[in-house]
Amino acid sequence: MKRILTLKNILIGIGIVIFDLAVYVVLGLLLMNYVDFYDESKGEYWSLESMTSWQKLNYIGLNLWHLINLLLIGYVIYRIIKELRKNALQQCI
Repeated sequence: MKRILTLKNILIGIGIVIFDLAVYVVLGLLLMNYVDFYDESKGEYWSLESMTSWQKLNYIGLNLWHLINLLLIGYVIYRIIKELRKNALQQCI
């Protein structure tokens, strides 16, 4: 049986989490531009009408990053459940 919790895998996991957080920080900082320079005359707060093209791109990018994270978390949970079921079946035999 192969080991999952090796030092290499732990370091890869930490690296992925750090990269993920860095992307969130960058996208959040880019969206601070919208918050700082919001103008009521251009539309409702956080509506796409009140955003410039660059702010829309950042906003959509942040939402896509949320979706990517949800899909990856779902995949990891799926793989863990699949591995646990496989191990449970092997122990029953």
